[in-house]
Amino acid sequence: MTENRTSTGWVLGAATVATGLIAGAFYVFACAVMPGLARSDDRVFVEVMRNIDDVIQNPVFFLSFMGAPALTAVSAWQARGRPYRGWVWAALTAYALAFLVTVAFNIPLNDELARTADVGVARERFESAWVGWNVVRAVLSTVAVGCLGRGLVLYGGYRRRSVQVGPSRLTS
Repeated sequence: MTENRTSTGWVLGAATVATGLIAGAFYVFACAVMPGLARSDDRVFVEVMRNIDDVIQNPVFFLSFMGAPALTAVSAWQARGRPYRGWVWAALTAYALAFLVTVAFNIPLNDELARTADVGVARERFESAWVGWNVVRAVLSTVAVGCLGRGLVLYGGYRRRSVQVGPSRLTS
């Protein structure tokens, strides 16, 4: 089986970067944004979360959010039969679960927050559930980054071993 090594490395690297960007976004929410907002009154909390939900729906975020699983899936396909494939598949599984948590829990909570008129009720229904699910997706996407990073290291070793070494390189 022939392989475009340059493409394979670039796709794996791009998957790692895209997944890292999303993991970082979820991490920042878990460590700073939500604890900071927790100090706010209900009106400020709800207004800021509604604003964040509005502005995060943009092409740049979408590119990373959707690009991470797409690039990881392509990388998993390219890794078939290679010694690092398990790490890429583990990353795809972890990110797919983080993606599922986002779609099944965080987005519906955002939608409910946008619809609820009473800010006190909105916050009560939203905050602890959203924070909890965000931590889950932060952990899962961070696991995915770690798996992709390990896959990159193993890919580099695999690539070095698979390159033919000429006699002139052996003496230098």
